[in-house]
Amino acid sequence: MTTSATPWQGVHVATALPFHADLSVDHDAYAEHVRFLAAGGCDGVVPNGSLGEYQTLTPQERARVVETAVQAAPAGFGVMPGVGAYGALESCRWAEQAAEAGATSVLLLPPNTYRAERAAVLHHYREVAKVGLPVVAYNNPHDTRVDLTPELLAELFQEGAIVAVKEFTGDVRRAYQIAESAPGLDLLVGADDVLLELGLAGAVGWVAGYPNAIPESTVELFRLATSGDPADLARAVPIYRDLHPLLRWDSRTEFVQAIKLSMDVAGRKGGACRPPRSPLPPEAAARITADTEAALAKGYK
Repeated sequence: MTTSATPWQGVHVATALPFHADLSVDHDAYAEHVRFLAAGGCDGVVPNGSLGEYQTLTPQERARVVETAVQAAPAGFGVMPGVGAYGALESCRWAEQAAEAGATSVLLLPPNTYRAERAAVLHHYREVAKVGLPVVAYNNPHDTRVDLTPELLAELFQEGAIVAVKEFTGDVRRAYQIAESAPGLDLLVGADDVLLELGLAGAVGWVAGYPNAIPESTVELFRLATSGDPADLARAVPIYRDLHPLLRWDSRTEFVQAIKLSMDVAGRKGGACRPPRSPLPPEAAARITADTEAALAKGYK
């Protein structure tokens, strides 16, 4: 478990959200999933991320998802809600709701109405930081068209506006540039398929997708990849190779459907997505199913 001083470190699972047959939120199944991830060795959850389909939720649903996660979390288990929104006013409201619910930190995208300019991005993070929960910046320029450069992160970190960054560019060179520009800023792995590379580069956490389906083995992989022990690294490499056909789905457009399908194959409740996410093409579904079954057959769980 992470410590209360650093509740954003370790493996925080960006939780998939189960729905009933009518696509209403299944809060009982979600609470059970949070408990399952805690029992599997994870350090926390990230409700209302993209994997949790937050863009399709009503405000009431979104708030209740956070409350459900906090209520289901055992002692010492982190809850880091995504508080992404079009602008600072809305993100601040979601951060305040997270704080009132008992969350331990928040994950914050840049403003995502349009490609925000530098001044708007700085204002966005400064305003949310005033709420008082530790803020983890989320750098996903593929979707937001805003790049949280190492220099910009350094400015925010030096001001105390952020404590860490979820790095999702896929460029493993960023880890070293961030360490040089912002010493002390915690690096969190943002994409499952660069876990080993960013672990070697000094990551202290992972905002993770595939632990939804196979938590124990992916948590073990994270511990091995980040321990700094060459013997652990040698053990990590074959696990990483075995799981990489699945992990790389986390960086694809269909990542929500893929991870939910793997959950179904592994005996969890993944299920359908809300529109606009549609079912996977048959060939993709067959590939994911086969790769998940192969991982389970090797004892990954």
